[in-house]
Amino acid sequence: MKQGKLLVADDNKKILSALNLFLQFEFEVVQTISNPNRLISELRSINYDVVLLDMNFTAGVNTGNEGLYWLKEIKAQFPEVEVVMFTAYGDVELAVKALKEGATDFVLKPWENEKLKATLKAAYRLCKSCAEISDLKSREQLIKQELNQGSELVIGKSPSMQTILQLVNKVARTDANILITGENGTGKELIAREIHRLSARANELFVMVDLASLTETLFESELFGHKKGAFTNAVDDRIGKFVLANKGTLLLDEIGNLPMHLQSKLLTVLQTRIVTPVGSNKEQPFDVRLICATNKNIQQMVADGQFRQDLLYRINTITIPLPALRDRKEDIESITNFYLDIYGRKYNKPHLQLSTNAIEKLKTNSWPGNIRELQHTIEKVVILSDNTILTEKDFVFGYDSGDFSPQGETLDDMERKMIISAINRQGGNMTAVANQLGITRPTLYNKVKKYGI
Repeated sequence: MKQGKLLVADDNKKILSALNLFLQFEFEVVQTISNPNRLISELRSINYDVVLLDMNFTAGVNTGNEGLYWLKEIKAQFPEVEVVMFTAYGDVELAVKALKEGATDFVLKPWENEKLKATLKAAYRLCKSCAEISDLKSREQLIKQELNQGSELVIGKSPSMQTILQLVNKVARTDANILITGENGTGKELIAREIHRLSARANELFVMVDLASLTETLFESELFGHKKGAFTNAVDDRIGKFVLANKGTLLLDEIGNLPMHLQSKLLTVLQTRIVTPVGSNKEQPFDVRLICATNKNIQQMVADGQFRQDLLYRINTITIPLPALRDRKEDIESITNFYLDIYGRKYNKPHLQLSTNAIEKLKTNSWPGNIRELQHTIEKVVILSDNTILTEKDFVFGYDSGDFSPQGETLDDMERKMIISAINRQGGNMTAVANQLGITRPTLYNKVKKYGI
């Protein structure tokens, strides 16, 4: 099957006729020209893949300078085109010079048909490969941009949030390790994404790992990767998150939930900046900007012997403590309007507004689930509301009273209220909450995320 577009430039018209007769069966398009001054205009008219270019066009001249000149012109204006040099003089130095200037290969006259065909076909395949690589790089960049962009923004005009945003702007352009602390739902991931967006790594990937939902057996596989057959169900090679985030930003969420023996493995990797996939003996270096997040009091955990002090030193060059939503109630109205706009457009209710009484009711709520809870509350109200103006009656916080009456509620509704009530009773101590509810901490964290608490 004929593929590729070939342009042949040579001052000898007999050679052009012979090449056209031979190569028309090998290439989709074969165009010949005897005047090199037509080269650039011809290349502009058709997207050629390969040019077979003579080294000398003037009678009695065999320096090769003409060919080198046109080679430079082609590569300067059409860098994607592969150029094969054609010469009757086996000058090695001239051939090397042509290759240094960007030629793909060279062919000596008189040529051998099979060798010429093989050289031109190889140049065509190289052209296609380079085009595919360029396309893959462009697609990779677009994918990174899509993955890194988000509809959510960090919102906050309160003094506490303004101080935090100033700190974010200062540290984002460095590679300092960041530890973000705060209750569940306070926006730790959003702050991490904002740091990435403002950093020099913004065009690379932002990768997040939820350590609270990782089982101990999958910790190394998830973070370091594994080879096919390394363990049961390892049916394919898997790239670890450290290598996946290479040149970008890695967020280790809920790092306070990591057991001590896994903390040691993490510390070693952070010190060496090298991972070894499970089932492999090949080391893989990585370069990531590390951000960690937790809802726990890490300093107290260190004092209690539950968290390694050397690991804490490694991850918290800068600590960013996020306030609870109840401690920055002046931001509630702007955050609410932000999500009201998003969900109004999503559910085709674009003109919804909040009444003054509704805003006041939102400000008086304790919001144990913080911004995440407010977000889901707004979505629910937008879905259920039939009016353009949302009043205080549209916002019902039944869990404040501890009433778990099943009338009109689903099992999920009651489970959500029970979890929020337990969080309130235990003062946000998630271990105590899990013990009270009779479930494991990973299960509790999964349910907290599920219900937007």
